Amino acid sequence: MSESAAAPHRTIEDDAAAQDRGWLSGDVAFITGGGSGIGLAVARRFVAEGASVVIFGRDLDKLNKVVSESDVPERMFAVSGDVRNPEDLHRAVTATVDRFGKLDIVVPNAGIWDFNRSVTRLNGEELSATFDELFGINVKGYLLTVEATWRELVKTRGSIVMTLSNASFYTAGGGPVYTASKFACRGLVNQFAYELAPKVRVNGVAVGGMNTDLRGPESIGLKERSIAASFARSEVTGDNPLIPLHDASVDPNDFTGSYVLLASRRNSGNITGNIINADGGIGVRGFGERAAGGDEL
Repeated sequence: MSESAAAPHRTIEDDAAAQDRGWLSGDVAFITGGGSGIGLAVARRFVAEGASVVIFGRDLDKLNKVVSESDVPERMFAVSGDVRNPEDLHRAVTATVDRFGKLDIVVPNAGIWDFNRSVTRLNGEELSATFDELFGINVKGYLLTVEATWRELVKTRGSIVMTLSNASFYTAGGGPVYTASKFACRGLVNQFAYELAPKVRVNGVAVGGMNTDLRGPESIGLKERSIAASFARSEVTGDNPLIPLHDASVDPNDFTGSYVLLASRRNSGNITGNIINADGGIGVRGFGERAAGGDEL
């Protein structure tokens, strides 16, 4: 009886040589919400690490501008669509494979924020509309993105890296609707990691506050409001006293390393169902300035 040949042993020197080419050299990634904020920062970092990247979002002009401004536009591609529409996502996956031949990495990332809108500041109709819109993008969008991509990821034994938030773990990182959506996505990391193992790894990055164009729900008039505008209006300069690493950067580019690590087969091939908290240490002391949020009710 003949024996199958053993896989060649990978040495530290082999890994070092591969890292010189970039941690994601030769990989193909698909990122939702890739036209701005952390999605754009991750897309650019992945390209710098050797990957080809498809960015997906609703504003094709914005996406095409990102591609045209890239140092290597031949390794970027834009597809427009809505993460709430399964047909748009399946069309985008087909376009990805047609363009680059495969799919290795998926980053479900598109989302909106509720600007800490408390249940005490919303009536029933507003709360219902906010829930439908925010959960449609933040949770249903993640579900549909995974549904549209898992078959291609099985072929490449690829990985999913979800964008989560400090609100996936702690209070005061959003209102109840946003917080519930991010707790739901935290559950999706574990459930998808179980369902897709051993063929596909699934992890997440729980990012803290950063200066991005993240918008609010259109249903309550917050579509044009952005976190970046809030930063611009703030009179606070220098350190952030609310987090232990109070001199931590709020530049989205400085949050991308965790995504690269979790997407890399060489560097995290034995990691699934895990979430990196890249939040400046919020969990060390909590996030709220007050012990009780309802003292003024």
